[in-house]
Amino acid sequence: MFTKEGIYPELNWFFLIGLLSPVPVWLLLRKFPEKKWLKLIHMPMIMAGGSGMPSARAVHYLSWGAVGIFFNYYIFKKYKGWWARHTYILSAALDAGVAFMAVLLYFSLQSHEIYGPLWWGKDTDDHCELANCPTAPGIEVEGCPVF
Repeated sequence: MFTKEGIYPELNWFFLIGLLSPVPVWLLLRKFPEKKWLKLIHMPMIMAGGSGMPSARAVHYLSWGAVGIFFNYYIFKKYKGWWARHTYILSAALDAGVAFMAVLLYFSLQSHEIYGPLWWGKDTDDHCELANCPTAPGIEVEGCPVF
């Protein structure tokens, strides 16, 4: 699967990237020891941070980023006490709101076979219709090109 004959040979480069990515930070820390913020850069955490993100469209990431930046930069800078008291409450409220709406939508709409209007943004995949076609030579499937 990961050999040069497999379908994911490029993934092997990420092992090397993961191994070497802390080196530039370490070199910067050696060159600028007075910069205390360089100690806060942790490349394995930065690289693994995206693994906790669910797969979603760009509009979802933008709204999450807008709420995160507003609450954790602006509110933190202006109202530290209020931020310290309410940051976990906001996080729990947003998570509970998503869970509540998922249950509500399931029981009110999806359990009655109502999935919403057909519009361009509703499809959950970002792939070409031909992405499900086989690419092995000689295999013929109706509607797919033959390689």
